Order: sequence, then C-alpha cells, then structure tokens
Amino acid sequence: MEMNTTEKFYLPVDGITDTFSSHTAHRHTRMTLKGLQNASKSPEKSVAERRSLSSGNRHSSSDLLPRRSVDQLEMSLTKPRNCHRIVVLGAPKVGKTNILQRFLGRDFEEHYEPTTEDFHRKMFYIRGEAYQVDLLDAAKERDFPAKRRLSILTGDVFLLVFSLEDRESLNNVRQLMNEIEAAKTKLLKLKHMSRVPVVICGNKADLDSQRVVSRSEVRETLGKDAVFFETSAKDDTGLEGVFRTIATLGGLPEQTGPSKHQLVSILTYQSLCISHQRSRGGIRAARGPCAPCAALDPLARRPSFTSDLRLVLGSSTKTKPEKCQIQ
Repeated sequence: MEMNTTEKFYLPVDGITDTFSSHTAHRHTRMTLKGLQNASKSPEKSVAERRSLSSGNRHSSSDLLPRRSVDQLEMSLTKPRNCHRIVVLGAPKVGKTNILQRFLGRDFEEHYEPTTEDFHRKMFYIRGEAYQVDLLDAAKERDFPAKRRLSILTGDVFLLVFSLEDRESLNNVRQLMNEIEAAKTKLLKLKHMSRVPVVICGNKADLDSQRVVSRSEVRETLGKDAVFFETSAKDDTGLEGVFRTIATLGGLPEQTGPSKHQLVSILTYQSLCISHQRSRGGIRAARGPCAPCAALDPLARRPSFTSDLRLVLGSSTKTKPEKCQIQ
C-alpha cells in the first residue's frame, strides 16, 4: 500500500542541512527502474545501447544488457570492504572526463562537451575476489557547495585535475584540497587536519607550447608532499602511474589499472563471480581461475543524496558499516 503522506527528515552533516522526501525518492526510484526495464524490452534501443557500449571498447561482447543496474552486494558477489568510491574534482575543461574514460578503458574524445554522465561503475574480478569501484565526477556540483561537500564526505579516494595551460585551475585544486581535508577532519571529529588520499593530475602535458604552469610552481602551490603527476589524457602520458597510485591509496589491487586487465561483458563478469562463489561452496566451478578482468555497468546511476547522507551519518559514528559504502 502506498503512503498518502510525505515523510520528511532533516540530516545535518558538516553544516549541510537539507530536506529530503523519502516518499518522493522511493517513487522516483520505482519509476526509473520501470523505465529502464521497459527500455531493455525494446530491440532497437538494446542494439543502440550495445553499439554505444562497444564503441571505443574492443573487448566488449554482444551479450544482452541486464534490465537494471548490477547490485553486487545484493547478489553477495562483492564484500563491503571491496567497494570504493573515487570522487573527481577540478575546474571545467581541464580533461576530467577523458581521464575517467581512460580508466574505464575507452578512447580519448577530441571534441569537448560539458559533462552529462557524472557517475560510472566498474567491477573487477581479480584473483578470485570481486571489487566494485564507483567514479563520481562532481563537476556539476561546482555551484552547489552543500552538494559538493556531501560528495566529498562520501569519497574514499580523490582525483583532482587541473590544466597545465591554466594557472587558475591550479589554484582551484589548492582550494579543493583545503575543502576536502577540512570536511574529512570535521566528519571524523579529529583534533588535527586529516590527511586524505588525494592524487593530483596536471593534465594536457602534450600541449607543451601552451604550458604556463611550471613544476616548481606546482610544488609551491600544492606543497612538497602532494601526490602529483603530469598527464595527458590524449596520448596516455602519466596515467599509468596515476591509476597505480589510486589503487595503492585506496587499498585496491594493482590490476585495477586499465592495462592490467581485460574488459568483458557484464554477463560474462557475473558468470565468473557466480562460478567462483559456487566453487567455494563445494560445487565444482564451470571455469577455472582466469586472468584479471573487469566490466562496466551500463545502467549505473548516481546514488540519491538521501543515500549519501545516510552513508555519511553511518561513517561518522566510527563503527564498521554492515553494508557496502556504495549504495
């Protein structure tokens, strides 16, 4: 029976106080899932989605897409400790989207378009363990400080990007570093500034003739202890080190780097995980151990702000969460 009243609750977190309607959120979720299921029944749209997924991805198969976003925790395929969120921040037009595309195993896009798809989910199968990495590009929250702060509070690792041809974008990263450290320190109720896992990219290193930011200026602005890489999303310069460092800081296997695994279809990935799970339960697996592989969830959507608030409130109690942090 559907509720006729709207239940509202107020959740103050680090200066954030917003009103959320749980009834409206649940109804929106039901409508979204219904729309995705109906879309998956359309042969023409399924073909278009598969073509879109396979473009720039030589390893994708033509398996049919699932009808809903893959919930690894719900299927008991991923342990909570293997779920991580990477939050990406930086000024507009510095190359954040193309760096994310490289991590997802896709090709560089020459033509710039403002970010529309801000949430991605990549799932890995490495040495018999399943991992889930959610990537949140918080660029659209630039003008909404409360929402951006909430995204910061949910992040496990941060990727900050500036352009080597734009000095103001470097200053923006310095401000973001201060904001991240202050937010995390207050959340964890620490007496001193918390050191947060942050990796910084000085992007567009291929445009050497247009460079205006020197290495010494970067160190002076960000500090000697900053984890900094000069990168080019266009020719892949420096990104291997970036992804390896993100894995190290986030407690992820090195094989999460794009060059360290093979991309497979979502259904192939699920089959591998289920096969391994059955083998642990005493049932002989259909396939033996395989090389590291990963799959992209084509229907992944950004969790609601209500879910993020609940996540933040749970982490602030300093108790070990029973559920995966990526909800």
